[in-house]
Amino acid sequence: MSAFAFITSLALLTSSCGHTNTQITNMNETVIPSGIKTDTATFATGCFWCTEAIFQRLKGVYKTISGFSGGHVASPTYEEVCTGTTGHAECLQIIYDPNTISYDQLLEVFWECHDPTSLNRQGNDVGTQYRSAIFYHNEEQKEKAAHYKTELNKSGAYNKPIVTEIVAYTKFYPAENYHQDYFNLHGSQPYCSFVIRPKVEKFEKVFKNLLKKQ
Repeated sequence: MSAFAFITSLALLTSSCGHTNTQITNMNETVIPSGIKTDTATFATGCFWCTEAIFQRLKGVYKTISGFSGGHVASPTYEEVCTGTTGHAECLQIIYDPNTISYDQLLEVFWECHDPTSLNRQGNDVGTQYRSAIFYHNEEQKEKAAHYKTELNKSGAYNKPIVTEIVAYTKFYPAENYHQDYFNLHGSQPYCSFVIRPKVEKFEKVFKNLLKKQ
């Protein structure tokens, strides 16, 4: 996949992410068919509610889990991560079928769905917990992520350098249950209606060919 595919129709979809403390049941579970060998990608693009709402709509994606990675505190709570002192980033772990959707295509969505030039910030969400990051699981993912970051910088697609971290995956901690599958369960709430839904709608227009069949 060329860098050109990344720099067409770039929509920097950023804004603030508000949270509640209501406990809910996680409905974001998909049975993986027998014989399917899955792979894992871990991305941080700011608010994990927004990230999940986008990536879970991609064909070949069987499960998305909102959580935290890249920090130094074991089993952090959401409240602890929000202090910015644990070193973690809000991120999404993606379980997918590489025969249906490639890591290159996931990277394309990654670059499109947030502002990778914004240091420790996405919209009104400020702090290292909202940084842009790719947590690679193997050398191939590392090489692909670094390649596209370099090509995008060379292309001039952005008027500032990309600050996305590309770091080795070490540990992922799922966020509390009430954060999982949030948009699908609370789509009528004001934050979902006015912040997440417009991002999803823009994403669906750009990536029609990658969407799951409804």
